[in-house]
Amino acid sequence: MKHSILAIALLSLSLPTLANQAGDIIVRGGATMVSPDSGSAGVALDGTLTPLSLTVDDNTQLGLNLVYFFDSNWAIELLAATPFTHDVKLQDPDGVTSSLYGIDLNGANLAEVTHLPPTLSALYYFDTGTAFKPYIGAGINYTIIFDEKFTSTPKAAGFSDLELDNSFGLSLQVGMDYELDENWSLNISARYINIETDAKFDLADPLNVGLSGKGSAAVDINPMVYSVMLGYKF
Repeated sequence: MKHSILAIALLSLSLPTLANQAGDIIVRGGATMVSPDSGSAGVALDGTLTPLSLTVDDNTQLGLNLVYFFDSNWAIELLAATPFTHDVKLQDPDGVTSSLYGIDLNGANLAEVTHLPPTLSALYYFDTGTAFKPYIGAGINYTIIFDEKFTSTPKAAGFSDLELDNSFGLSLQVGMDYELDENWSLNISARYINIETDAKFDLADPLNVGLSGKGSAAVDINPMVYSVMLGYKF
């Protein structure tokens, strides 16, 4: 019995692992979370910095990516996803909005912003000789921002015409595939994406409190992007 168990163990160790080859394509799908930098962006009014600032919340969507292998080590990957929608919160620790408008907007959802962050990356897979295949990657991101809008309460305080610029930046990532069989694999990855955008808006003075003008904020989203996906190799 002991000899049989030993023979089975040795046989399993001798089984060849399935190395990636030139021309292999992996299609993946799963959950992707965009977690923006926890820092805040200062709000300026007519070029003068105010005590107000902005923060951006996390969001999780369906992530999709496509990987093409040039050989067992090098591959190129395209990351895509369904649109991410983030709540933009106003930070007002000094109670400026409360004293001026009688509306406490500290921590309130100021706006909603939707974006798509397609990212093209070069990947390098390390040879491990096992089903565990770690890799590192670097690439280019272009974030398309659209459907930005203020929520009802800020609108009542005179906020309008929100606009955020699209962003172009670099991306770095680490990840791993774990081969379940010759076709299916589990993928886990974490990446940093450089997303910086300028927000512009108008602030009217509907309550005649003397606060109006052209508002702006340099928003450094710079998120960590985490994915857990199931892949299929063709």
